[in-house]
Order: sequence, then structure tokens, then C-alpha cells
Amino acid sequence: MKEEKSFCDPETGECSPSELGELKHQTKKDINNEIIYVGDPMCSWCWGISNHLKTLKSEYPQFKFSIVVGGLRPGGGEAWDDEMKEFLKHHWEEVTKRSGQPFGYSLFDKESFNYDTEPPCRAVVASRKWMGENELQFFESVSRKFYVDNEDPSEPEFYRSICQEFDIPFEPFKQIFESDETKYNTHQEFQLNRQWGVKGYPTVLFKSGNQLFQINHGYTEFEQMQFVIEKILSEEVNS
Repeated sequence: MKEEKSFCDPETGECSPSELGELKHQTKKDINNEIIYVGDPMCSWCWGISNHLKTLKSEYPQFKFSIVVGGLRPGGGEAWDDEMKEFLKHHWEEVTKRSGQPFGYSLFDKESFNYDTEPPCRAVVASRKWMGENELQFFESVSRKFYVDNEDPSEPEFYRSICQEFDIPFEPFKQIFESDETKYNTHQEFQLNRQWGVKGYPTVLFKSGNQLFQINHGYTEFEQMQFVIEKILSEEVNS
């Protein structure tokens, strides 16, 4: 439990991922400007920043907006005891204070729960066949159903109503969600963001040519992210 308590920080608004071991995946660079959001649907500060991310995406329609799923706690495994429940409850209250985002608390009535963040990350990856660059909407709906409705994202049935929301056929989605290829691709994204040096979620990056710029580190409001992006763009124009 002591290690678990370090994975989210109410002061910085950041959740830190667990380690995956040696990283070998190499990234391909292109010349397109792109906003890259690195997050996890079961990261509470990612739920907290959700509205600011939607604003960011809408204010910069000229830039590609993509998600790299973080992998906050793939596999889970932390003890579901009173200490863990109290820790999460206090932390969620801090997120609400800073962001205004709602939380449900019926999750803490469950006798058992594995805080495994891999399945919802994998669901976001699976959704891309239908959502494309609108995957942020799917990501947000997954977070809402977990944090507000307190349902279990490890169960495939969890995603049925979300698929209905976006006119995604559930059975084909489920097949992709459960496929080895999607599991592999999801883990590759876990590796990729760690290789980039991402230390916590939410993180927003701006890709310009072969360069990656960090826009935020932890919970950040839209205006702050906009300021950093505009500074980068102005420096490019003047260079």
C-alpha cells in the first residue's frame, strides 16, 4: 500500500505510472503538427482535466489530436482494503475541488475490486476503428462510467452502452477489444509513452516535425496549455 499511495499527487494533479521494464519500441517521426494526449481512463486527474482537453481540441482544429494510452496500473493487484478505499476517496474529493468533476462513491461498497487500468486503455485503442480522431469522446465516456457510475471497466459488458452512444456495433467492438493484436498494441503505447519520458498523467505533448514539446505535466487548465502552444508556435515563426 505504501507504494500505491505515491501514484497520484493532489498537489501536482498528476498520477504516476508503474514501471514496465526495458523499453525497445522506437517511434516514427513525421512533419505534421500534432497534439498528443497521454492519459489513462482510470486516472482520476485525467478525468479532472477532461473538459479542458475538449476545449483544447476544439480550439486547435488545424492540428491532429491523438491519444497515447498511458497504462497507469496495468494488471492492478493492489489490496482492496479500507486503507486503499480511504486513500482513493480522499483523492477523488481533491480532484472535484480543483476541477469540479463529479464522482460516485458506491465503488467502495464492493467487497473486491482490482484497479486494473489495462482494459479501459485497450477499449480506447479498440474504439479507433470507428472513432478515429474523436477517440477523446470515447475515452471520456469510459472515465465517466467508471468514476461516476462506478461500474467495472474490466468487464466487456461495461462498454455496451458506450458503444451504443457512438453507434459502434458492440459484437465487432468486443471481438477487437479481446483480440491479441489489440492487447499488443495497447502495451506498445504503454511502452511508448515511458520511452518518451512521460512520468505521470495527464500529460499533453505537442509534436512539430521531429520534436516533441511538453505542454503540461499534471492537471492544467486550458489557458495554461494554450499559452505554451502559442509560445512554441511563435518561436517557430521567428526561428
